[in-house]
Amino acid sequence: MRLINRTPGRSGWWALAILPFALLLALYLTNSAQRLELNPNDKLLPSFSQMSAAIERLAFTPDKRSGDYLFWQDTASSLKRLGIGLAIAAVAGLCLGIAAGTLPLFSAPLSPLLTVLSMVPPLAILPILFIVFGLGELSKVMLIVIGITPILARDLEHRAREIPRELLIKAQTLGANTWTLILRLVLPQLMPRLLISLRLVLGSAWLFLIAAEAIASTDGLGYRIFLVRRYMAMDVILPYVAWITALAWAMDYLLRRLTQLLFPWYEGAKA
Repeated sequence: MRLINRTPGRSGWWALAILPFALLLALYLTNSAQRLELNPNDKLLPSFSQMSAAIERLAFTPDKRSGDYLFWQDTASSLKRLGIGLAIAAVAGLCLGIAAGTLPLFSAPLSPLLTVLSMVPPLAILPILFIVFGLGELSKVMLIVIGITPILARDLEHRAREIPRELLIKAQTLGANTWTLILRLVLPQLMPRLLISLRLVLGSAWLFLIAAEAIASTDGLGYRIFLVRRYMAMDVILPYVAWITALAWAMDYLLRRLTQLLFPWYEGAKA
């Protein structure tokens, strides 16, 4: 049988999925044990016990100065900024995508503008955002919004253009006006694609958030990582990176399940 036609069973699929993670974990543990054996004070590859002690100190022991549990405070602050940024970007991207993909009078100016804006590296304009919006919460949220809105809008614009012209013509022959077409025909077609697009830009959104928190913030997951890097505190950095990855995966999973629940008819909901 050709390799391209071989499909693993359910147990085989899980074994293959776990295999690379198990290999990476074994490689890390081996190298960590070797380095700590040569130098017990080595900070580059901390042991699991060292990382557990660091998380115990940050997550379950109140800070001596503020009395807060820093790990959970950082998590709440980052998720709040990310949630607000994603919500604003989703609404803006949906509106721009509908306008550019459905209304020719708006498509002419918006489509080239969205193309150009999507090519601008958001991190390059981070100093401008700090100058314009200050060093508070607004600049961090705006970096996420500016970074992912053009991408969402372009994706939704293309999806709107893929709606069969026959459907639009039939709706108009039945008396539908522009707003009825948008609300009853275009919007239901774009909503599942919006959730899928949000899944695709989650990684970028986290990147922009971490960058903003690293430069100007007093809390947040990105702030904590860049605060302790000067001490080479890998026992803190690695768990924080793993936690960010877990949060991103959980958000991706929730968006996927939400798409399947609300729009089971949409082909992309199966992905």
